[in-house]
Amino acid sequence: MLRVTKAILHVFDFETGTKYFSQSTLDLEDRQTKSYVQRRLRKITANPESRHGEFAPTSNFAGGLQEYAHGDVEFVEFSHQIAQWFWEELRRADDVEQCDLLVADYIDTDAGQALASAAADDEDAQAEAFEGEGRRLFAIVLLPRKQAFIHDVNGSANEILRQDATLPSPTQKVDSYAVIDLDTGAIDFHDHDRSVAGEGKFIIPELFLECSSEASSHEVIGEVTVIVQDLAEEYGLEPAVEVSRAKAAVAEAAEVEEVVDPIKVGKRIFEERPEIQEKYEAQVASRELPEEVPVKRGVANRIAKNHKIRTDTGIEISFPSNLTERPGYLEFSHESDGRITISITSRNSFWEVCKLRIFLNIIVYLG
Repeated sequence: MLRVTKAILHVFDFETGTKYFSQSTLDLEDRQTKSYVQRRLRKITANPESRHGEFAPTSNFAGGLQEYAHGDVEFVEFSHQIAQWFWEELRRADDVEQCDLLVADYIDTDAGQALASAAADDEDAQAEAFEGEGRRLFAIVLLPRKQAFIHDVNGSANEILRQDATLPSPTQKVDSYAVIDLDTGAIDFHDHDRSVAGEGKFIIPELFLECSSEASSHEVIGEVTVIVQDLAEEYGLEPAVEVSRAKAAVAEAAEVEEVVDPIKVGKRIFEERPEIQEKYEAQVASRELPEEVPVKRGVANRIAKNHKIRTDTGIEISFPSNLTERPGYLEFSHESDGRITISITSRNSFWEVCKLRIFLNIIVYLG
């Protein structure tokens, strides 16, 4: 759950060259406003496609953010400084995008509960986690505006009008944002390439934050599963089984620590096959995957909890990734003609047995 303490919206109109900087924060007592801001922030905070970074020692913004966090600069004033920077920088782009700027200071209370849960055996750490009530985060979000058409009821003649100030829905993805942990300085961000004077720039990490750029949790998990699948195929193992085991290892690691170590995942899968494990670690190094990548529990569940097999006829079979760790529940049999039989059984209730037997004799091709 997120608790928004302050939020403000600044409006850019690049067509007319006019900026509208708000002099007061958004009214978070208004139910619709609060709902929009919370849902928008929740979307970016939990986005597995966010890249990760750390401020460079020379980052100008890092210094300003520290002053704000210590109470030396007021929220509205600091947001004006941020808005002015983006106003000047975005208008230099070769292809100017109409957008607004949302700035927010908020608490991720789910993080506090997660820390307390992880520190269950350490009373001091648990007390500290509950006392902090979660992570204090600072977000900068560019909200692209779109044209929309609305009806206008005017007496007996209804009209269709164009509306140029439509914000993205709270569940819609946005391409450009940054979320900074005010306690640790850890950065999550997402941005897209912009052409400035004919040169491609990622303005948020490169120019505004001045931070490093490390792979997102989505990218790392994707790379790990590709490596595992390739090695399984090379050594005659069943790719679906090994990939699902990798996903199960990712989900379990995120459940305990909310971080995933690609090397530990490989050791978990190939611990009885040192030759394959060695090749796995070499590929992890060659792809320059980070030693650890933060992965939230909810994100890990969405990405790694289940594994899908798609047949050449378009049929999809989805099953829990950890099912392959339980002998006798999921079996793959290779037929002489190259086809693969997938057998799924259950030792639970009669109804579950009947339900799973639907798949019992399906013969599929793994694409």
